[in-house]
Amino acid sequence: MNTPRSLDKMVPVTILTGFLGAGKTTLLKRILTEFHGRRVAVIENEFGPESIDNDLLVQDSDEEIIELSNGCVCCTVRGDLMRTLSDLRVKREAGQLNFERVILETTGMANPGPVCQTFFMDDDIAEYYRLDAVVTVVDAKHGMSTLDEQPEAQKQVGFADRILISKKDLVNEVDYEALRHRLVHMNPRAPITAVNFGDVDLKSIIDISGFNLNSILDIDPEFLADEHPDAAHSHAHGHDHGHDHHGHDHDHDHDHDHDHDGECGAHCNHAHHHHPKHDDEIGAFVFRSNKPFDPARLEEFLGGVVQVYGPDLMRYKGILYMKGINRRMLFQGVHMMMGAEPGKPWTAAEKPSTKMVFIGRKLPQEIFTRGLEQCLAG
Repeated sequence: MNTPRSLDKMVPVTILTGFLGAGKTTLLKRILTEFHGRRVAVIENEFGPESIDNDLLVQDSDEEIIELSNGCVCCTVRGDLMRTLSDLRVKREAGQLNFERVILETTGMANPGPVCQTFFMDDDIAEYYRLDAVVTVVDAKHGMSTLDEQPEAQKQVGFADRILISKKDLVNEVDYEALRHRLVHMNPRAPITAVNFGDVDLKSIIDISGFNLNSILDIDPEFLADEHPDAAHSHAHGHDHGHDHHGHDHDHDHDHDHDHDGECGAHCNHAHHHHPKHDDEIGAFVFRSNKPFDPARLEEFLGGVVQVYGPDLMRYKGILYMKGINRRMLFQGVHMMMGAEPGKPWTAAEKPSTKMVFIGRKLPQEIFTRGLEQCLAG
């Protein structure tokens, strides 16, 4: 059965990640309790006391896959994730199990990167399951110290399509805002929502299509506002970078003489004065241009960058303006796997422009920016 399945026939998978004690299990229990009529297979990759309570289970069993009282399915990955996914597929195709979607809970210590890659690398899995999104739960009370001490927690933030902050009621507004600010800088493309005891609109985390190539590239405006001094000095080479589309940029006149030799970015980061700066390994930056890319040069540059920095790239995504192509190109990647496809044509009213965001570990923004600028056509 190796015919490619249409997207709507594929089984969507949500990866639920977050550090130990952040409240992933509370959220899962709520999903399982409430999802009447929407059958979910939960794959638990968690070991230890935090696993799903047996009161939700129909029977104790040595089986790795157990059916829950509400028709959902729960299984524990004792072996290999790929094997578990293919077991679930076999049982579903044989009519022994009925589920519409999978929620995969990773262990608190896990880096979600390899788990994401499973859905692109293995053909049998890639043709049957569609990775929908990575949802990361961060604990408001311990989030700051966890991010300071645990590199894996930073990776969980970098990979996220949605970030849920739990236990907000345990901290004051200033601390919450400081955590939120820090998360935005690590990952400006994941909407951040506070959730109370797993009380979240399930639709907002379950059908996100975070890995779809689409024409939307939302970046948190707080991030863009803070980045502005850098943007002004690193991109002021005579081409306007489309700041006029963003309301918060309109009060900066791009012709006045900024200090262009790099001091600006270091010193006039005025938005940061009330937030301590965290030197997180995971960070993000945005590249924009109103000039088109030369397709061959861009492909060569990105290919090289991905070879060198792939292990440190978490998520990258962009809408590209390419010379000789009258429609936007949509592009995204995870680690070393990169894909692109044509998007909507540019309309007469639109000014074609490129916007890309890169999220990763200690990425050399200067090298990327300079390299991308050299790929612009004449």
